[in-house]
Amino acid sequence: MSSSSIRVRLLSFGSLKTVFPADGAWRELDPGECVAGLLAKLCREGTIAEVVLRSAAIAVNHAYASPDQTLNDGDEIAILPPVSGGTASDDPGPRPCIALVREPIDAAAIVGAIKAGTDGAVCIFDGIVRDNTRGRMTLHLDYEAYEEMALKQMHLLRSEAIEHFGMREVAIVHRLGRLMVGETSILIVVASAHRGAAFDACRWLIDTLKKTVPIWKKEQFVDGAVWADGEPFPEDIAGNGR
Repeated sequence: MSSSSIRVRLLSFGSLKTVFPADGAWRELDPGECVAGLLAKLCREGTIAEVVLRSAAIAVNHAYASPDQTLNDGDEIAILPPVSGGTASDDPGPRPCIALVREPIDAAAIVGAIKAGTDGAVCIFDGIVRDNTRGRMTLHLDYEAYEEMALKQMHLLRSEAIEHFGMREVAIVHRLGRLMVGETSILIVVASAHRGAAFDACRWLIDTLKKTVPIWKKEQFVDGAVWADGEPFPEDIAGNGR
């Protein structure tokens, strides 16, 4: 590597996962290069199409980045398609219960761990794999994530729900890997003194998670497999690819 250049690692996920190798790709850049400059270079060399980047978001070191963010040597840059809605753990562990797991989610145990005597309400969202999508029979789903960033975003959602909705505690557990029909893909549990706030927070959490947490699902139907169309990113991070 030239002493006047920097090296960055490139990753891609979901429907874009074949853009770069599974373990990432390295690129040399001029010092002071920004996200937009890197993406322009990738488009010129034919690595990725500009139209694809219009709906993508860019993360640098596990945080959403703006086009003018300057890159540094050793940075990890991820190109993220709209999401479906550090190391993953198979044990939800102690509160706060924020986790990515690969084993079936024990909803009863998580709810029991969250409840406290000061709560007037516990609201639960239990996302379940259904047997069809738009009339196509589903065999199973495969979930994958940009795990380090996903966990950071999930912790951020917990903090925001506590601050803005007055929740006492929040649990968010998402399963990765292959899930069969009827299995829980995500469990959100919120505990609060009041039911109205609990309902509002639970709805906000799942809606926001499906737009901002980098988790994708591949749907296996009886007649083929597709990456599920993700929900558009919020305006403040949408289209950061271009």
